[in-house]
Amino acid sequence: MNMLGVFCVRACSGLVGFRIATHVRSLHSFAGITVAQIDEEVAKLLQLKARLGGDDGKHQFVLKTAKGTRDYNPKQMAIREKVFKTIISCFKRHGAETIDTPVFELKETLTGKYGEDSKLIYDLKDQGGELLSLRYDLTVPFARYLAMNKITNIKRYHIAKVYRRDNPAMTRGRYREFYQCDFDIAGQYDGMIPDAECLKIVYEILSELNLGDFRIKVNDRRILDGMFAVCGVPDDKFRTICSTVDKLDKMSWEDVKKEMVNEKGLSEEAADQIGEYVSMQGGMDLAERLLQDQKMSQSKQACAGLSDIKLLFSYLQLFQVTDKVVFDLSLARGLDYYTGIIYEAVLTQAGVAPVPAEAQNGAPAEESVSVGSVAGGGRYDGLVGMFDPKGRKVPCVGVSIGIERIFSIMEQKAEASAEKVRTTEVQIMVASAQKNLLEERLKLVTELWNAGIKAEVMYKKNPKLLSQLQHCEESGIPLVAILGEQELKDGVVKLRVVATREEVDISRADLIGEIRRRTSEA
Repeated sequence: MNMLGVFCVRACSGLVGFRIATHVRSLHSFAGITVAQIDEEVAKLLQLKARLGGDDGKHQFVLKTAKGTRDYNPKQMAIREKVFKTIISCFKRHGAETIDTPVFELKETLTGKYGEDSKLIYDLKDQGGELLSLRYDLTVPFARYLAMNKITNIKRYHIAKVYRRDNPAMTRGRYREFYQCDFDIAGQYDGMIPDAECLKIVYEILSELNLGDFRIKVNDRRILDGMFAVCGVPDDKFRTICSTVDKLDKMSWEDVKKEMVNEKGLSEEAADQIGEYVSMQGGMDLAERLLQDQKMSQSKQACAGLSDIKLLFSYLQLFQVTDKVVFDLSLARGLDYYTGIIYEAVLTQAGVAPVPAEAQNGAPAEESVSVGSVAGGGRYDGLVGMFDPKGRKVPCVGVSIGIERIFSIMEQKAEASAEKVRTTEVQIMVASAQKNLLEERLKLVTELWNAGIKAEVMYKKNPKLLSQLQHCEESGIPLVAILGEQELKDGVVKLRVVATREEVDISRADLIGEIRRRTSEA
């Protein structure tokens, strides 16, 4: 073996190195193999070694999160908690109670409920007896829960993670693992009252979060089905054409039409007729116009849906939300389980002006630039009956808040603003000005904790006062209780306001009340 072979053996000690050296010797034994070729092969094998691990044979882990998932740092979690608090407060204001369901369901529970999106369901490996899948949304598990427990009336919210084997676009808030925030009303009630309340809830949440201008688009599955029928779409193509129409927020009409005709086998004439209708936007007056439309008036389904849209808008006027709601015939929502009213809220970059006059008359509306759906939902009266052994139906309507999209926007706003995001809720830091006061600090912080005050102490026996004050400024802690030998003799605590650096002596007996007063004013 030449010097190159010896070098390889020494450089690549261990099992991997032995294999590399052996390979080098075997290469060199063949006639005509040059040193350059050996060098090339050794380089390849060294790369293999680097991938397999170091000389100790240990595997080198790749430190990353799985595709379509992410970690959240304390600042991001503080923003998330604030958003959750706003949403839950709204749900509770409207009288909802909460439930929870397993993160995985029997595969057959989820199969056939999501149309073409069923391919995005995560199936779990058979663990011996039950075929399981991760939940795709919170609506189907809710329907299963109602049927299983024979519940016919409930107003509930549910906040939990769901999973979709989608192509993630993480910069736009699309993930494979993400939270959904659902609000649903189940029960037999008079038409459109619960539906209008769901839209009111979307309006309140988006307004309170101050995300920017938004528009809530509404339509009805019966109007869509009636429209498809009068335009000449065969019955067996309703759902697949509906899924294509649902892409109009992401694709141009030309591309949608091409998919209908070339991929779905729809006639060009039928596609053109659909195109005329899906370009219409408006309000109650558009519903009235379509009830008089020569074609649409031939469909009983469409007429029932249009009458409900009129009723819905009358309730939305009473709820004072019609400035943000538009009746949009292009809205389809691809999920198979919707049976009536459907809606979707989108943020708009250009801002949402009042619905243009030409749109009010049923003509094509001026386009505002959509930057993503942040809420969606609708009526699904038949879903619970699919799980009930006797097929008993429980009418349901609900909305899902697109929480991840909202998180992304809130995080971007926080980054853009100079405002500091607090990641803790500590109200006061117990500090000392001199050495050997650890016991006194621990006694005082215990008093504060026992009184329900959010307090903190440094984990050092003799921390410098400057270090303690700097920690408060960096963490946003508003108050500092400073102990010194003189304060202990006088039975007082020096209370310092971090923002103004104002200091005042407070008697030990009055300290808790003073902290509560000052933090409640902040």
